[in-house]
Amino acid sequence: MPSLIDLNLEGQPVARHRPWPRTVVDRAVWSFAAKMLGEQQWQLLSLWGEPAAVHMALFDPRTAEIGVISFDCPQRSFPSVAAKHLPALRLERTITDLYGLKPEGAIDERPWLDHGRWGVHAPLGEAAAASSQPAYPLLPVEGAGTHQVAVGPVHAGIIEPGHFRFTVSGETVVRLEQRFGYVHKGIGGLMNGAELPRAAQLAGRVSGDSTVAYALAFARAVETAIDAEVPVRAVWLRALCAELERLANHLGDIGAICNDAAFAIMLAQFGVLRENVLRAADTAFGHRLMRDVVTPGGVARDLDDSGVAAIRAALTSVRKQWPKLIALYEDTASLQDRTVATGFVKPALVDQYATGGFVGRASGRAFDARRTLAYAPYDELSFELPVLGEGDVDARVRIRIAEVEQSLALIDQILARMPPGAIHLPLTLPEQASEGLALVEGFRGDVFVWLRIANGRIERCHFRDPSWFQWPLLEAAIEGNIIADFPLCNKSFNCSYSGVDL
Repeated sequence: MPSLIDLNLEGQPVARHRPWPRTVVDRAVWSFAAKMLGEQQWQLLSLWGEPAAVHMALFDPRTAEIGVISFDCPQRSFPSVAAKHLPALRLERTITDLYGLKPEGAIDERPWLDHGRWGVHAPLGEAAAASSQPAYPLLPVEGAGTHQVAVGPVHAGIIEPGHFRFTVSGETVVRLEQRFGYVHKGIGGLMNGAELPRAAQLAGRVSGDSTVAYALAFARAVETAIDAEVPVRAVWLRALCAELERLANHLGDIGAICNDAAFAIMLAQFGVLRENVLRAADTAFGHRLMRDVVTPGGVARDLDDSGVAAIRAALTSVRKQWPKLIALYEDTASLQDRTVATGFVKPALVDQYATGGFVGRASGRAFDARRTLAYAPYDELSFELPVLGEGDVDARVRIRIAEVEQSLALIDQILARMPPGAIHLPLTLPEQASEGLALVEGFRGDVFVWLRIANGRIERCHFRDPSWFQWPLLEAAIEGNIIADFPLCNKSFNCSYSGVDL
């Protein structure tokens, strides 16, 4: 089968190691790309639109090549990708909601983001009058003895809104259907025409627990678009921030998963460790979540001796408590009874959806943007990529445990090898049009950003959270489990609501 690099239009390759320019393709090539996705020869990185065109980012796992193709939509329609490749479905429905572009041969024409409170053609980021859209048609319930249980969109805890409709037989879940879009905030519209400082701030606020990952992906996309080289020290400081973010989130997740299995002591103990990391980040970079630290051109704050000391102290606290906490997890039979063999995700589904992060690696997919794309400084750092095949809640916990250990080692290496020098290169966006993309590894998985620069501003920007390809697998993971295990399965995924409600 052809590789992505072989897909040509008038002799111009769609993908290169630096995958530009973006290629506008005809119907046949667009449909061929969808076919290749359906046959799992290529993988879908993202699918997005603008008022008169749709774009698709593709990844060839054999060559690690990334390509972007576009299809113009003068007739307000495009050949459906989801009809051949199901992971495109929610992204495709989002394009229809935001721009009114219709997928030809669509397998699901229901809205995704539009809850009947804004018009299809209203400018992004602006309020619109309520539409006459009918009630959302949930999938039908079939089978004797089944009934439905509705959960959300408002939940008991302080979490973002999302609706979960369970079809159950007794206590066993036979179907779960999700609906999101409740926190849609028009990020794409706010980005249109934004000056660089404002756009960088918005990028870091797409999903609050991944502010470093999003800021880094956005910054790298900008730098690719204008061919800017960031100071070396800034590159290493960015990696330090990314690993601190990964470490804090994994610590929080492990404790929260155990808490959903009624083992609250782990939540308390891991909560303390997470708090120590957040305080160290605050001392080192001036913000607990390191918001607005990573910027296009470098970083906004340098690391001094007090910051290094705070980070090392936080690592020491983790290492001191780590062995006994992991032993407690492994040796508590009642906890293992809840996590082992619960919420199984088939490796075939992970491969089909090209699912990243701990969800993918717990079901055998050995993908990590830090390793696969080897962007700096990870190309100079030593770390292992933990991969398991069990695909259950326990495997997703164990991947996090292994990644905590890898992040500890990576932070040690970064601090020991931190180069001197400048931390920021002032950037001015050019007047001429240019495009850039980036794929970076956040704590949930790979974060994708594509953007176009024109007239010295961000003309268009698209973000894709790893949760786009994880949420659908949660529906599959809960099938055959009892409904009481849903909080446990859900937390083991810890998908982002905000990241898919852009």
